Amino acid sequence: MNLEMQQFKADFFKALAHPLRIRILELLAEGDKNVNEIQNLIGSEGSAVSQQLTVLRAKNIVYGTKDGNRVIYSLRDPMIVELLSVAKQIFNNHLVNTLSLLDKIGEEVKDSSE
Repeated sequence: MNLEMQQFKADFFKALAHPLRIRILELLAEGDKNVNEIQNLIGSEGSAVSQQLTVLRAKNIVYGTKDGNRVIYSLRDPMIVELLSVAKQIFNNHLVNTLSLLDKIGEEVKDSSE
């Protein structure tokens, strides 16, 4: 069971391991959108957006619903919003730690030059 769970997590994070896929998920966290809306908001080619949506669909992270000749994309699990928020918090923590380290290095350089 543990190996299956670890494999699921690895596959899940691999599906998230692309900046454009993350941006698509951030947009879908704000609400359902079709490909054209996503393209316009990202400013990317349709083929790139469609390709990344295909990866996200294959891993059951998003799903599409037909609306006439359009497909409306949605997050499959609302907890994706929380995951993106936690990732942002982790990034901010790393940024704060890096800035703190740079400040210390700057002080050491200043002290050694005096």
